[in-house]
Amino acid sequence: MDKPPRTFWQIWNMSFGFLGIQFGWGLQMANMSAIYEYLGARADQIPILWLAAPLTGLIVQPIIGHASDRTWGPLGRRRPYFLTGALLSSMALILMPRSSALWMAAGLLWILDASINISMEPFRAFVADLLPEFQRTRGFAMQSLFIGLGAVIASALPYLLTNVFHMSGTRTAGTIPFTVRLSFYIGAAAFLGAVLWTIFTTKEYPPENLAEFQKEKTEHKGIGVSAREILTSIREMPRTMRQLAWVQIYTWLGLFCMWLYFPVAVARNVFGASDTNSPLYSVGVEWAGVCFGMYSLVCFGCSFVLPALARQYGRKATHSFCLICGGLGLLSVAVIHNKYLLLLSMTGVGIAWASTLSMPYSILAGSLPHGKTGVYMGIFNFFIVIPEITASLGFGWIMGHLLNDNRIAAVVAGGVFFILAAILTQRVEDLYDLRHPSSSLPGNAVAAKL
Repeated sequence: MDKPPRTFWQIWNMSFGFLGIQFGWGLQMANMSAIYEYLGARADQIPILWLAAPLTGLIVQPIIGHASDRTWGPLGRRRPYFLTGALLSSMALILMPRSSALWMAAGLLWILDASINISMEPFRAFVADLLPEFQRTRGFAMQSLFIGLGAVIASALPYLLTNVFHMSGTRTAGTIPFTVRLSFYIGAAAFLGAVLWTIFTTKEYPPENLAEFQKEKTEHKGIGVSAREILTSIREMPRTMRQLAWVQIYTWLGLFCMWLYFPVAVARNVFGASDTNSPLYSVGVEWAGVCFGMYSLVCFGCSFVLPALARQYGRKATHSFCLICGGLGLLSVAVIHNKYLLLLSMTGVGIAWASTLSMPYSILAGSLPHGKTGVYMGIFNFFIVIPEITASLGFGWIMGHLLNDNRIAAVVAGGVFFILAAILTQRVEDLYDLRHPSSSLPGNAVAAKL
């Protein structure tokens, strides 16, 4: 069907739910490694304790994507999944900071990740469903904007509560600080509220032939049928998607190295904390949250200019440049001992993060067959979670045997992975560029629609 162009505010409303989703991700990424260490985890145990996150994505996202392709009801196709995931995620966010043991925190991370994935993956397909092709770069960039804004607030929230609102409270050994607990409670309300905004402000297009849609749905019912269809879709992945897979694998290896070890590396290597009970440790972790807020703030700002850069230079060149900025940012951490200079490092990461959240999906959406956007967006997530699983299972051994538990070295390794991803981006075939060979030239009328 011909999809009418959407106004700025319509794209804003359909993307607003990502503000809440990223609130959940941001709190998790900035605080989970520290929560594990507060509860007694060693450096070599942290990767395996994060294993829940990628495993849930590997299992949940293709299933949810496939199911949402075949759903239609009073709330539409994707919105029922937004709502279910938001309710479950909010409950997990409330329970997480009340963890009293490692097994409890790891179990709740599993639930939280599964719930976030239920909301998140249909949001990717949502943009492709509602926007014409020439507006998709803008749509995914708007998602990046809200991801950046949500992460800025979520990552810096414990620091703000301590240093601006003076709500530090008291903490005993083996417990989670009050400001972290309060941040998770605030995140639960933000998650649910933002998703509800999108649900109530944005309607979906019904299937073009509802009777035919219902008939096909009935004929393809059952777990076995769904599993075969997902496996068939994997075998028949478009060429562009296969090429993007390697870009995603190396990009997310780099990101996962940073998320695993940057907060604890800052606390120990920059602030000089000797152990988790040192007052400097909490201060260092809070500052790492500010640094994460910085890269998210840069992501927010870059989201406004990425569509113009893609129009001028093409999506591949734009993405490669952004990834190189991120790689240089992480490599620079090795020589920084001033906490304020870490904000400059995170500027590069923020540029890479903004592009990672929009350009690959914009390139991918134009290569997907009709009616399979949800399942392929879910399968595309494989190339995020597979490197995360690899890091979770193998990086503990690398830390203990090769890096001597040097957390800074792990962050630097993330920078190397970013550079490799930038190089591999140049191998990708962007079908939009092939269909519109002059679209990246300045002033081109087609490009102006991006």
